[in-house]
This record gives sequence, C-alpha cells and structure tokens, in this order.
Amino acid sequence: MAVKRDYYEVLGVSRDASDEDIKKAFRRLAFQCHPDRNREDGAAARFKEVNEAYEVLSDADKRAAYDHYGHGGAEGFFGRGFEGFDFGGFGDIFEAFFGGGTTAARRAAQRGTDLRGNVTISFEEAALGCEKKVKISRTETCSTCQGSGAKPGTQPSRCPNCNGTGQVRRVQKSLFGRFINTAICNQCHGEGTVITEPCRDCRGTGLQRHKRTLSVEIPAGVDSNSGIRLSGAGDAGVRGGSPGDLYVMISVQEHDFFTRDGDNVLYELPINFTQAALGAEMEVPTLRGTRRIDIPPGSQTGRVFRLRDEGIAHLHRGGRGDHLVRVSVVTPGLLTKEQRQLFEELAETLGTGKG
Repeated sequence: MAVKRDYYEVLGVSRDASDEDIKKAFRRLAFQCHPDRNREDGAAARFKEVNEAYEVLSDADKRAAYDHYGHGGAEGFFGRGFEGFDFGGFGDIFEAFFGGGTTAARRAAQRGTDLRGNVTISFEEAALGCEKKVKISRTETCSTCQGSGAKPGTQPSRCPNCNGTGQVRRVQKSLFGRFINTAICNQCHGEGTVITEPCRDCRGTGLQRHKRTLSVEIPAGVDSNSGIRLSGAGDAGVRGGSPGDLYVMISVQEHDFFTRDGDNVLYELPINFTQAALGAEMEVPTLRGTRRIDIPPGSQTGRVFRLRDEGIAHLHRGGRGDHLVRVSVVTPGLLTKEQRQLFEELAETLGTGKG
C-alpha cells in the first residue's frame, strides 16, 4: 500500500500555517489539478490527495488529531479512514471555490440576442435626416402562453427526475473512496420543471418568431457605416430577461454631382472661357434648392466659392457645414468657323497668335 504524504507537504504550507493560508493553498492547487482543467495523467489522483489534505487541515478538530497522531489519528477521527467519506465530488468542491455553473445560474434570466438590420438612404436623406422602414425577423414572447411554454390553463410541473433542482447527483465508488458527481438533469435540461402539456403555438418553447417592419428615425448628418441602436427591439429574453437591441447599419448612396467632404458638400461648376474671363452670375444647385453666385472676371480653374451653412448638418452638435463650389474652365471641343476666327483674333491681341 502506498505511503501517504504529509498533508502540509501536499498543500505546500508550514505546520503553523493559518486557516487563510491553508485555504489559499488549496484554491491554487485545486485550480491547477482539477480533472476538468488538467487532462494530464495523475491529475485526478493529485486532486483527490489535495482535497483529502484540505478536508483535514481546514477543520480544527481533525487538524489537531492529525498533528498529534499523524495519518492514523486522522483515520481514527473518521472511524475507518477516508473510504466512504463524501468529498462532495470534484465538481462540487470546484464550483464552491471557483464559482462554477450552478442550477441558479442556469435558470437565471437571460438577455435576448442583439440583432442587426440594414438600410440604404440617399445622399440628401443622409444630409437632411429622414424616417425609414427596416424589416427584421425576431423571436418574441409567445402571446398565447405568455412565455411559460405550457398550454393555457396549465403550469409547468416540478421535474420528478431531479426534484426541481435541475441537477442529478450520481455516487461512484472507486479504490479512492466514494465520489459524488453532479450533472445537468437530462429530463428538464437544468430548468427544474417539465411541461406535460406544451403550448400548441410555440410548441413549449415560450417563444415565437415573427417578421416585423420597424420605423427608424435617421438623424441628419449620418454617413455610411453609421449605426443606430433601437433599444429592446432585438430577440426576446428568456426567463424574464430583457430583450436584446437592434442595430441598424446605414449605407449612403453616391450622388450624381455632389460629393461629401466631412460635413461640407463639394460641387464642380463648369464654366466657359468667356465666363471665366469676363465674369458671370450663375445658379448652382445645393441640398436646399438653387443659389446664385458671382463669378468674378479672371477666375481660374480650381477657384472655390463658399456658401456658408448650406452643407450637411453636424451629427452631434448644432449647425451645418458649407457648400463649396469649385469652378472648372472647360475648353470647347468643336468650334464653328466664326468662333475659330474670333479666337484667332483674340490670340493675336494677346500676343499668342500663330507666327
């Protein structure tokens, strides 16, 4: 028969260690060699040894007997040693110290899943704001059974297999003694209750899937990849949990002749040679209608004119960006005979005629 190691040595503490030191040592070692986390050979035996040492040294009377008489004193204290002593199982000890899954946790309220929707809007709608519809498919609490899963007029009953605990405990005997393993009840799946007469509309789940069309207020100033959260518009929660949220992702279409530069709108205005040279008064489109601008004589390609507060609304603060008009002098491609003659005369006066 193998000789047992000294319990203080097993836990790695001195013989005058405090109760808190013993507890800390056990927590550390139990975490390291628990069979659910450590698959190495001998982990189960090592865990059993650590557990046995802690059971003795954590109890004042058992520890005193061990200090005076060694293992024989500890075995005498228990009458017939550790054979048959119920350590509560690997899972019970581990859960007690490290907060493992419990029935209460499995049956706690669970928040519903967040959902995502997509909506496409025009350039003007992004700049000025709008209201859009988004279609989603989500789970909702069954209106027939109010989420209980049971047929109206009936109630879920206590699970006879686990007596409502959601867990079943199995005793296993081995050469090391008797162990109790805890597992989720396979009849109620940890709920603690069973439905004998399920609701016909949700088939006992307490949830139904519906297609919904929701209105979404799009604020002025959004851009592509912006997101809007609709609180509580996601999937229904479970066991009284709050519903999830709906995140609406926005995609903005390109404009035919406007481009966005931050919260400014850029418009390219083509002008001809005479308008650039002599100046002109012109109408330009904006997000809020047409506006007139003066093109001064001698304007060159690339000159920018600014219409203040005619751009895109600032998303998180008041005010708007500007409308920027950039002129581009266009060279005519085809000239009539008269136009060509005029250009040649102009070229001579400017000193750029043909030599």
